[in-house]
Amino acid sequence: MNGEILLIEDEKKIARVLMLELTHEGYRVRLAENGKEGLELALSESWDLILLNIMLPEISGMEVLRKVRQANITTPVIILTARDTVPDKVSGLDQGANDYVTKPFAIEELLARIRNLLRMAGGSTDSEDRVIHAADLRIDMNTRTVVRDEQQIELTPKEFDLLQYLARNQGRVLTREQIISEVWGYDFVGDTNVVDVYIRYLRKKIDEPFEPKLIQTIRGIGYMLKEPES
Repeated sequence: MNGEILLIEDEKKIARVLMLELTHEGYRVRLAENGKEGLELALSESWDLILLNIMLPEISGMEVLRKVRQANITTPVIILTARDTVPDKVSGLDQGANDYVTKPFAIEELLARIRNLLRMAGGSTDSEDRVIHAADLRIDMNTRTVVRDEQQIELTPKEFDLLQYLARNQGRVLTREQIISEVWGYDFVGDTNVVDVYIRYLRKKIDEPFEPKLIQTIRGIGYMLKEPES
């Protein structure tokens, strides 16, 4: 079994196709056909990933997402929606979504994004291996919490994903294209400025208030997380 997925989708044809494809790929899938049922399942049971439609009866998908994150549930969430404008995407990501797929979508692309998120959320079962250190920065992959200088730092899901990717590759220069591929799972039609934006967000939270500075810009190439040499 590859993982347990909660599918919250009221469009019957799409739900049926996704159930068949995901089951064929080895996932265990539970379907909720409205926001109320989906929220109850998301809050009461443990899932490896949630696929969430935004336009849902009873409770909107965005409200489901908001309540899930308010409950400190860090399960990866992929939004499924026909809304493809930049403000809609930004709103979904700001509410705590890890990824965003617009309808109609190719099932192969969705499966690739699912694998990417599960890979980032998974890894070694050894709890010690799932805690990453850099100077006084501590990243706990089990609880998705970040602490620096004994202060807990609140990050959005995407900021956390970016930080843990940089930390797993300490001392290695990562290009913007590599970061887009691994953290976002897809590119923005060649636009990698989103990486610079999120690096800036991270620096404000984990670098600017502390010493030493950990995130380094490698001009013309990309970024690297590295402890300064003493």
